[in-house]
Amino acid sequence: MLVTHTQNQTKKKTMNCHVVVVLTLLVVVLSVFLGLYLTSSEPATPPEYGDGWWGRGERPEEEEDTSIRQVWISIPDSFIEDLNARLDRRRLFQNLEDSKFNYGFNPLYMQSVVHYWRNNFNWKQQEQVLNTYDHYKTKIEGLDVHFVHVKPKVEDPSKVRPLLMVHGWPGSFYEFYKILPMLTDPLNHGGSEDDVFEVILPSIPGYGFSEAPYKQGFDAIAAARVFDKLMVRLGFEKYYYQGGDWGSLIGYYLSLIQPSHVLGYHSNMPAGQPPYYFVKLAIGSIFPSLVIDDDEYDRVFPLGEKFTQLMAASGYMHLQATKPDTAGYGLTDSPVGLAAYILEKFSGWTNPAYNDLEDGGLEKHFSIDDLLTNVMIYWVNGNIAPSMRFYKESIPKMLSEPANHVVNVPTGIAALKYELGYMPENWARQIYPDLVSYTRMPRGGHFAAMEEPLLLAEDLRQFVRKVEERQ
Repeated sequence: MLVTHTQNQTKKKTMNCHVVVVLTLLVVVLSVFLGLYLTSSEPATPPEYGDGWWGRGERPEEEEDTSIRQVWISIPDSFIEDLNARLDRRRLFQNLEDSKFNYGFNPLYMQSVVHYWRNNFNWKQQEQVLNTYDHYKTKIEGLDVHFVHVKPKVEDPSKVRPLLMVHGWPGSFYEFYKILPMLTDPLNHGGSEDDVFEVILPSIPGYGFSEAPYKQGFDAIAAARVFDKLMVRLGFEKYYYQGGDWGSLIGYYLSLIQPSHVLGYHSNMPAGQPPYYFVKLAIGSIFPSLVIDDDEYDRVFPLGEKFTQLMAASGYMHLQATKPDTAGYGLTDSPVGLAAYILEKFSGWTNPAYNDLEDGGLEKHFSIDDLLTNVMIYWVNGNIAPSMRFYKESIPKMLSEPANHVVNVPTGIAALKYELGYMPENWARQIYPDLVSYTRMPRGGHFAAMEEPLLLAEDLRQFVRKVEERQ
């Protein structure tokens, strides 16, 4: 009987191997046909610059007020008192033994975060940090658009380059505060007098201190147009652009609808889909050397492992692209819920291995004060739901009209090691034929400007130098 049992086990293992092989081949074949179908279909119509009105009611007949108003970040004490009362009334749940961050934000660690938030975090002090730089608002397409404007102090203004930097979700303009001195005061931060930028940091409408749209349809193309109008209003007909996450997609569309204004597009998470994308993935899963360099293999393959990581990290995306308002109620009402939802992304998106740590590795790269300041920007503005609507407006359109356009402006890509998605250099050149710079970063994750400001600043500087050396 023992021999028979062993033989049966061997047969089952052999059959299982055959099933896996057959299924793998089937997936590859289907992927190839899907890729060929999607690629052979008509390309999406290039977006137009267009126009829009996102304010309340009908668009008024009179001209929009184009004045620029300086503002200061100052939240009434009543907001903080309400926050503290909610933190005092918090309801937490039991920890699951040895779960780390694999089930989401660890309840045991959340207790320490809430204790610090309630008893040690000083919002008024963080307001002073936020007000280190000048804040402004201006009306564009019916909305109050907030932005930070940092002008360097230099003897030769002709060397200063305008730079528009745009955040993503669940970040904010505050993501760029650590990199700002490296760009506006480079002599004291590892650069030269030829690396000086005048930086504009806007809040995407519905994020930060920008007013949320009152109309449906405000997507990445609309945001690109609004930010271009902002730069022109500030006197910049030509400027450089940097962004990741939504900031990258906004820059991608900006480079399509107004390429003459974009001196160079730099991204740490480049947008766009190269030709035969699914075919490349299918072929690469079996013969990777045919589609990718050997030293890039572990950033794209094995496909099953990367797909599993992506699925584990992207549940929020499906929710926000379909029913963002439903989840928005709980996150708007509970500061603990909001913190868990946002801060969990700063763990797994920085390095997926941090899911196996009790504290999610949050304090390896960020301070609790910085993390809570970003959360507070969402809390005091009550705009987590409007920020999530950006997915509802943008993703369905991206699925129906793939981002498969060719961007012809000078492009620089900083490919961080643990970014959620990785675009190999030879694939990137098919979308960005004028790829001036491509850097495979040795470390870093999704929140590049906040996590690795020096690395990102150095890459941006060398990209701009290369662009200007060609002029």
